[in-house]
Amino acid sequence: MKVAVYYNNQDIRIEERPVPKIGPDELLVKVMASGICGSDVLEWYRIKKAPLVLGHEIAGEIAAAGPAVKKYKPGQRVFVSHHVPCNSCHYCLAGHHTACLTLHATNYDPGGFAEFLRVPAINVDRGTFILPDKVSFEQGAMIEPLACVLRGQRLAGFKPDQSLLVLGSGISGLLHIMAAKACSSGKVFATDVSGFRLAAAKAQGADVTLNAKDDLAAAIRAQNEGRLADLVIVATGAMPAFKQALQCVEPGGTVLFFACPEPGIELAVPLNDFWRNEIKLMPSYGAAPYDIAEAIELIRAKGVAPEKIITHHLRLKDAGLGFKLTAEPKDSLKVIIEPHK
Repeated sequence: MKVAVYYNNQDIRIEERPVPKIGPDELLVKVMASGICGSDVLEWYRIKKAPLVLGHEIAGEIAAAGPAVKKYKPGQRVFVSHHVPCNSCHYCLAGHHTACLTLHATNYDPGGFAEFLRVPAINVDRGTFILPDKVSFEQGAMIEPLACVLRGQRLAGFKPDQSLLVLGSGISGLLHIMAAKACSSGKVFATDVSGFRLAAAKAQGADVTLNAKDDLAAAIRAQNEGRLADLVIVATGAMPAFKQALQCVEPGGTVLFFACPEPGIELAVPLNDFWRNEIKLMPSYGAAPYDIAEAIELIRAKGVAPEKIITHHLRLKDAGLGFKLTAEPKDSLKVIIEPHK
């Protein structure tokens, strides 16, 4: 089979590898759609493990099932989660599934930028989901990023009547906007430095779009009855956005760090101001099975239509172009690789 191997953002090689052999309690999945995530092009994060086959946002069809697999059968259309929790450790029992050591140690073989992948037994058990008939493969490839967004908003305690500021209107930012508009009547503000992305934010429901270089706090107060945002979501790794977040959160509000900068970078927090105003700072990482199930249902019910932000469908041989479009976005948003086209 063919795979796209990551060496660095500018060096993606199409190579031949054997189709993975599965064990008795494993699945072989034919990958039909695989999304390129922003984290796939973070070289400081990825290059230390290169070369490797990336891709963790996949939907496909079961090509073969081991004899011990009873729940699934060949021909079924599925989404498969690459990371799954143990569901029994201290962190899982406390609801912090994405802090689970098992979750960080699990994956499929190889990554999603391949024609086929092997699903280990633990991923079969708690990371494989049947796609509803009306959910396409391209929508299926958006389940994982949407699930991460839903988890972040849930953990942040986002309420339907709250105002929301999304800093950064890339894929994560747009999904936060779409998820918020699906369940909230509160005003949604979105920022970016790109006019293309600001237009996308507006198209996906943002009530107000702002250039990230403007005085955001003043602009938000002017259009939010004198108040700042109840929830501020940092959806970009750009350090100015982290500083802006601290300036734009309303007393009693929350700042959700959904993205992160490079290692070693620190953020100065005005502790005295935040202490008096009961402001909460929190990060969010990944998604758990509950979040994935919620994302699938939201897509099935057409509460969110994530396919609207897919701008490019590419064949596996063009994966290098896909990485370039994701690493250096201009007129691109989500890039989907389709290994069997």
